[in-house]
Amino acid sequence: MRFRLPFTGSAARRRAEDAARALYDAIVAQARQPGFYLDLGVPDSLDGRFDLIVLHAHLTMRGLGRREGEGGRHGTGFAPEPARAVSQALFDLMFADMDQSLREMGVTDSGVGKRVKQMAQAFYGRVLAYDAGLADAEDAALIAALRRNLFRAVEQPDPAALTALAGYLRAQDRALAGAEGLVEGRVAFAPPPVAA
Repeated sequence: MRFRLPFTGSAARRRAEDAARALYDAIVAQARQPGFYLDLGVPDSLDGRFDLIVLHAHLTMRGLGRREGEGGRHGTGFAPEPARAVSQALFDLMFADMDQSLREMGVTDSGVGKRVKQMAQAFYGRVLAYDAGLADAEDAALIAALRRNLFRAVEQPDPAALTALAGYLRAQDRALAGAEGLVEGRVAFAPPPVAA
């Protein structure tokens, strides 16, 4: 059973939460695509799945931050209020779901807060690394961020897989920058890339 944020009574808040739920479900479904694990060598572990969820959530939040050409924190202005509300609801839902998942795995109450805090710090660190990599026209910084995060448990990640994933991130980032329907909870990801 998935965690559901409580309704606050506001119709706009409920719409943002419903959109966030649909986006999060799509993000989790994309992070579970076998091609990431079988073809590209992402570790099929809690950490590997966490990192793929973070990567796709970040891409989606970047897209929300650039709605209607406003730029968000990645551009020149702020995203319109509905996009900001959906982005915040998505973030809240993702970490509430991780909290619940930890509890279901048997982590004690005293340990859950510490683990969720570590996950939030990891999220923000990855956001900074992926933003810097996407801002650079060359792939070196983006590939380094992928190696450090997504492949941190892999001694020698396949260079072709890293290059394919860097291209995938750039393509998804471009597609989500102009994507219609994000605020309503509609997102479409491309299939996982194939390493050449």
